[in-house]
Amino acid sequence: MSDLTKLSCQEFLEKLASNAPTPGGGGGAAMAGALAVALTSMVGNLTVGKEKFAQHEAEVQELLAKADALRLELLNLVNADAEVFDSFMTCYRLPKNTDEEKQARNQAIQNAAKEAAEVPLKIAEACLEVMKLAERIAIIGNPGAITDAAVSAIMARAALRSAVYNVVVNLKLIKDEAYNQAMYAELEAMQNEAEALEKATLITADEVLG
Repeated sequence: MSDLTKLSCQEFLEKLASNAPTPGGGGGAAMAGALAVALTSMVGNLTVGKEKFAQHEAEVQELLAKADALRLELLNLVNADAEVFDSFMTCYRLPKNTDEEKQARNQAIQNAAKEAAEVPLKIAEACLEVMKLAERIAIIGNPGAITDAAVSAIMARAALRSAVYNVVVNLKLIKDEAYNQAMYAELEAMQNEAEALEKATLITADEVLG
């Protein structure tokens, strides 16, 4: 499979818009998360090296390092989501002529469904970390870029919510109730925290904008 992250913006969007199964919603969510964290980096880079923000220099530099790592992680997850989908679909092509083959096929589908749920979960987790950075940079960053911090938080939450739906669609295929319950609990906690972080970031933005 080709590296989706090496495509130009236009090429990626054309592939996303096509009837090809990948990239899909999960890959789109990961790319949106990468765009969100890039905006957080933008605010940080407009803050460092300026005397008026010198008191926060060290923290912003640390924040930028975290943002760079998250951007790379989310880009890697664009490809990971496509790969896990392809692996999942392969399971449906396994033979099912005998009882043994049917059992093996069903188990493979269950295992693949869990793998397919784990990737968008990682996307959601990364987006939550992006939101934490956006919330902080809105406070200590260059106020001239406050709207970029706000957009970062908004986009990251949208990407997180999108990833959550891609987790849920796979959970519907999983028969392990204990696994599902744990996943649903984690998703709910993440969404609650994301809502609070977005609200806090936008309150800061509104205060700066007056």
